[in-house]
Amino acid sequence: MRVVIAPDKFKGSLSAPDVAKHLATGLQAGFGKGIEATRIPVADGGEGTIDAAIGSGFSRRTTTVTGPLGEPVKADFAVRDQEAVIEMAAASGLALLPDGPTSETAKTATSIGTGELIRAALDLGCRKIILGVGGSANTDAGAGVLQGLGTVFLDKDGNELPGGGAALAEIETIDFSNFDVRVEATEFVLASDVDNPLLGASGAPAIFGPQKGATPDDVAELDAAASHFVDVLAATTGQHAKYAAKAEGAGAAGGVGYIAIAALKAERRPGIDVVLEFTELEERLKGADLVITGEGSLDEQSLLGKTPMGVSRAAQRNGVPVIAVCGRSTLSREQLTDAGFHTVHALTDLEKDVQKCIAEAGPLLEQLGKHIGVYLAERTENKEYLNV
Repeated sequence: MRVVIAPDKFKGSLSAPDVAKHLATGLQAGFGKGIEATRIPVADGGEGTIDAAIGSGFSRRTTTVTGPLGEPVKADFAVRDQEAVIEMAAASGLALLPDGPTSETAKTATSIGTGELIRAALDLGCRKIILGVGGSANTDAGAGVLQGLGTVFLDKDGNELPGGGAALAEIETIDFSNFDVRVEATEFVLASDVDNPLLGASGAPAIFGPQKGATPDDVAELDAAASHFVDVLAATTGQHAKYAAKAEGAGAAGGVGYIAIAALKAERRPGIDVVLEFTELEERLKGADLVITGEGSLDEQSLLGKTPMGVSRAAQRNGVPVIAVCGRSTLSREQLTDAGFHTVHALTDLEKDVQKCIAEAGPLLEQLGKHIGVYLAERTENKEYLNV
């Protein structure tokens, strides 16, 4: 019996590698000898993407970069040969704000550390960089990424501007003389499911700014500042910078999507597709008898291209039955069946207290794994089809 365990993280509780480990422990306890559990932690391009890369043969690298408020932070990224995976949240994430998001941080948080991570990958000889975005603290239109790569922004008096979205309103000149030329020879992939443009009613400040502490007045200020930045960048580099602001995905990660498209010439792809590609999930599914996937909350958002759906589609393409495990599920039986899942096992089936599920997710996952293992053992013994 060969089972592929390919879950995402249980947010606020366990990382994807830990989820896979606990499930594998339970499976082996329930099935006994003769089961092979292949663990492939996955993600949808946001937080957890580095864990997925490490679980697929990439090496973890750590460097010190500029955090969202200008403080030094240690950030991990992953490297395999000439390919790197960068998780923006590691350098520029909301979780790095010591007191959480506020109106002030909404206007001053910068993505410069993400640019510095890109430079660190270039220093290691990487010429393909996957940029996983999600959980960002900044709404700076990606200007910080350019600063991290050597660009300098000057005001009308020739003074260098600080990072953050509000400061973009003061840009008079953009100096690319020290911009890292290695970018030109590097392939960039923007792993993002966000299709918002940079500006306007559906742009980054309006839609995502409030999540980062922005008040209605802040949103208007940040949108105007980003619009000014686009104008100056277009005057400096060409009109493609204006078109890029309207592109799908330009609003991702506080506008880092914009700079990825406008300056890094990145190809935007769904995060789950990018991760499943570098984890080589489809190839590793061959010969499997069952796939187990899941995430903390299996809900309507999951159906829009989150990890469980991506894994389910890959399993179906390879004719492998797939089940899901989760902290809780709010989906109907019909929705789950349409999504390709034979069954779904939730921690709340074992423990009704959600807080206990979060605190004790590891042992509860082992219980679920054991239950699945016993079921598989019975079906194998009776030579029945795996109607899981």
